Amino acid sequence: MNNIDLERINQLENNIGYVYKDKSKAFQAITHSSYAYEHRHEGLSSNERLEFLGDSVLNFLITKKLFKEVSDMPEGEMSKLRASVVSEASLSQSAKKLNVGEVLLLGKGEEIMGGRKRPSILADAVEAIIGSIYLDRGLEAADEFVSRFLKENFEKAIKGTLFCDYKTKLQEEVQKGNNHSIKYTVIAESGPDHDKVFTVAVFVNGEQLGQGTGKTKKEAEQKAAGDALNRLKAEDMEL
Repeated sequence: MNNIDLERINQLENNIGYVYKDKSKAFQAITHSSYAYEHRHEGLSSNERLEFLGDSVLNFLITKKLFKEVSDMPEGEMSKLRASVVSEASLSQSAKKLNVGEVLLLGKGEEIMGGRKRPSILADAVEAIIGSIYLDRGLEAADEFVSRFLKENFEKAIKGTLFCDYKTKLQEEVQKGNNHSIKYTVIAESGPDHDKVFTVAVFVNGEQLGQGTGKTKKEAEQKAAGDALNRLKAEDMEL
């Protein structure tokens, strides 16, 4: 790593209030796949594997916290609360408060397209950071970061004042009916591997209700769910 990379890592540490023992883990956590692809001759690894790990760590920690703090709540309600706390909307909102976007390493195309503010990229980066902290200092350090980073959103979720993401809202609408299934399907992909665009359709009971396009499947699914909810509202449909 050069001095510029170390400066970026120092900025990340200042922003999130955590100092890494192994700076390479911090560097990987902020390396988007588009940047890794453009610098593949350097043998860089993107943050996708850390994101995968961080997602599991985050879900476990929030589940443990809910189990401890809302012991009288049914399992189904706890699942809804957890989904809202770990949703893309929740993570990206909190990431913006910590200026995570400003330290990300993005490819030129992603930079031009406003990737530093893209909710899906910010949420994925947060999961990667959680994964990197877990590898750097263990579960206790990851727990401390998550508790601090998502404290406000967790408390709002308990009070019922935290927003729900579109997928969660659509799931709740579907569950009001009987024998309804919901399925998200990628119906189109375009662009190179490092800069793909996904189009996802959402089907309820086999009928397509919405469609969305995004730089990730998660983003496209959220937009598809939002499209479905808008249709339900506009047509006053009942599932």
